[in-house]
Amino acid sequence: MPIAADLWRWTADLLLAGSILGCLYLVTASLLVLRHRRSPASEASPVPVTVLVPLCGTEPRLAQLLRVLCQQDYAAPVQIVCGARSDTDPALAVARQLAAGDPGQRIEVHVHPQIHGLNLKVSNQINLAQHARHDTLVMVDSDVEITRDFLSGMIAELQKPGVGIVSCLYHGVATDDVWARLGASGVNTHFLPNAIVALRFRLERPCFGAGMAISHDTLRRIGGLEAFADQLWEDYAIGKAIRAAGLEVAHPRFTLGHVYAGGSGRDLVMSQIREARTIRGINPAGHAGTIVTHPFPLALTALLIGGGSQALAVALIALGCRTAVGWCAGTRFGARPLQFWLMPVRDMLSFTAYVASFFGGTVTWRGERHRLYDGKLVQDPG
Repeated sequence: MPIAADLWRWTADLLLAGSILGCLYLVTASLLVLRHRRSPASEASPVPVTVLVPLCGTEPRLAQLLRVLCQQDYAAPVQIVCGARSDTDPALAVARQLAAGDPGQRIEVHVHPQIHGLNLKVSNQINLAQHARHDTLVMVDSDVEITRDFLSGMIAELQKPGVGIVSCLYHGVATDDVWARLGASGVNTHFLPNAIVALRFRLERPCFGAGMAISHDTLRRIGGLEAFADQLWEDYAIGKAIRAAGLEVAHPRFTLGHVYAGGSGRDLVMSQIREARTIRGINPAGHAGTIVTHPFPLALTALLIGGGSQALAVALIALGCRTAVGWCAGTRFGARPLQFWLMPVRDMLSFTAYVASFFGGTVTWRGERHRLYDGKLVQDPG
């Protein structure tokens, strides 16, 4: 039927236009990734710091993280507080071994079974904060890599006028497992460039929970960690509260390395869907608009509905642009690029999670199903 044929052609043309726009976006993102924060770091006036490291399960680089925290190029006292909900948590053995071998006795290990909300990470942080001896808090996830100037960089940003919290961008670091490589690549080729574009054009001032620094006074001013105990993305909610208090969210010149260990394809897919649904809940209109950041799936769909050689050419260009983003992230932040033959898999995985985010409101997190209401976790009875 002529009308149906015209409809398919118009749809293919629309998808191709979106894909071409997405390619231009990726070129822009690549350039911004290369130029991100090349200025030297500010000098900090060292103040005593308490570092909170919530533990949960086996993390392959935890020992390295704690060692580097003990070896910081930082002139003031540093207290490192680690802890978990259960004394049988395997991460505790790693922390206790390093604490026993630390002559400065900077590492403390605690066990608190108390639960303060559905976000178990925040619940753990609330328990650990009870042991803080210093007014400046730095919160670090147990699955990140840092350098020896981490604390000095964080505190230098926190001491700038008007800054309420410092939040670190992060790049992906993978073990040799293929699912880990795909997960890390998603950070380096999707999350990180999108975040840098948002920062550069002031589309958003995001707050990321992998590494944050805040004073006790500021934390009390926004209601304490208890105010975020049921938030799935507590970091976003904390940043929003900081801005509502008239303060700024600052970002240091460096990124952290978010370590992806071995897992399964199902775990990776569910993680991607959880993140996509959370972003949709935070900013529905903006999330819908990010469809143009998926140029390869758009061109591939156009090819499947009759876009012809033109759609194939655009799809190959889109893959080249995505690979360029990964190369730029590797050059700027030391992120390991994904093999080219895996890039289509990575892009289709991200697009699948994006589409799935519009259907359903449940997320799976640490083996438990929750529903999202206004960004908050609610136990799913199903």
